[in-house]
Amino acid sequence: MRIAFIGDIVGHPGREMLKNYLAKIKEEYEIDFVIANYENASHGFGLTLKNANELISYGIDVMSGGNHTWDKKDIIPLFDTHELLRPHNYPEGVPGTGCKTYEVKGEKIAVLNLMGHYSMPMSDNAFRCAQATVKKLKEEGIKNIFIDFHAEATSEKRAMMLLLQGEVSGIIGTHTHVSTDDFQISQGTAYLTDIGLTGCRDNVIGMDEKVPLKQFLTGMKGHFDIPKKCKKILQIAIMDIGEGKCSKAFKLKIFDNATVIKTDAWVEE
Repeated sequence: MRIAFIGDIVGHPGREMLKNYLAKIKEEYEIDFVIANYENASHGFGLTLKNANELISYGIDVMSGGNHTWDKKDIIPLFDTHELLRPHNYPEGVPGTGCKTYEVKGEKIAVLNLMGHYSMPMSDNAFRCAQATVKKLKEEGIKNIFIDFHAEATSEKRAMMLLLQGEVSGIIGTHTHVSTDDFQISQGTAYLTDIGLTGCRDNVIGMDEKVPLKQFLTGMKGHFDIPKKCKKILQIAIMDIGEGKCSKAFKLKIFDNATVIKTDAWVEE
């Protein structure tokens, strides 16, 4: 199967890029299954019902979350009606789940959403949760496992890769909105520290730069807004997965002027 992953979709500019390009990408690259992170999709904070339906209409099969999952309260009933995940290591009793299994081209694939610890809300241990969940999935006969690890610290993401390399098909980080240049396949596990945002690219991590600049200059905080006009980017990782292993992977950066930059993942021997 060929799956694709899109990181943090930030506001209307991110949704617009998916509207304009996702269907074309799916067709051109023969993608079977699309995963995307919704946590910044509605005005930069959380997800509304309207935007959930909009994103699904563009061809996304399942969406993962993060620390802004609960920012829009109308998300809670959506866990029963839409293919949505929230971090699996939230405490017991939290609505929804962080792990679901799907059938794609005759094979099953599990999508697992985890959240890190540094500078993030309270949650259970992500590493122990990952180990236990992967073990359970394998006992159920599920070999193909993809993880969206929503974390601030690069060290946490790298440690997760070393913990699970060879055990899962892919681990891609989200949250920082800044793409990293370390896409690789190690022991059959595709890994990228952070895929980067889909949205505005000419400001401060997808937000209008006025408030962040004021905060850095004066220490005075303000409300972050999505720019009304900006230069945009769509970032998507594409992976060939089968029998629990990733055999090939590459990333596309698609700019709003239709420029495309393709980067192949290297294979660690």
